Amino acid sequence: LTRRREYRHRPWKTGGGKTTEVLVSPAGASLDQFDWRISMAKVASAGPFSLFPGVDRTLTVLEGKGLDLALKGRGNVRLDSGSMPFAFPADLPVEADLVEGPIEDLNVMTRRGRFTHRVARLQADKPVTLPRDGDVTLVLVRGAGAAARTADTNVHAGDGDTLLLTRTGPASVDIRPDAPLTLYVVDLWGSEQTRRVEGE
Repeated sequence: LTRRREYRHRPWKTGGGKTTEVLVSPAGASLDQFDWRISMAKVASAGPFSLFPGVDRTLTVLEGKGLDLALKGRGNVRLDSGSMPFAFPADLPVEADLVEGPIEDLNVMTRRGRFTHRVARLQADKPVTLPRDGDVTLVLVRGAGAAARTADTNVHAGDGDTLLLTRTGPASVDIRPDAPLTLYVVDLWGSEQTRRVEGE
């Protein structure tokens, strides 16, 4: 369990704002060296997205009226807090414009050839069991808190806290919401080469 207060705050690569770094691998990796990175950011003005060569990205709007994206050569898309997570290459030029006021978003990025990922949004108003589908699975809790139990631990996750399941840890986590909440589930898969390097 990583508490919201433990996240790192770093400037955007473009220098246009700040991001809240939830988790990064390897730990402490720079913006040019990570294998995967999970972060949240508040977007208060229009402008270009930072470019990350060789990286794939999924963007999800957590709060706010929405975001209009213009992707070079790929058209336009509007994302809001009800949209499905949107995946695109992080080295593709993208211009962002706010629909109406600031938004908060969730960014998941993986380095191509090292890791792949999938992001899902789940509304939970009753107990649910989430399997570890990826080599690594992260669960971001938003809204109410929740009791979280695995085969070897029992904790309480608050709003904005993150649960992490790894290959050497539990195969699933049971979530019992205090009240209706939203879970953002991120599954990460390492390449065969990555697994060999890490000793699996």
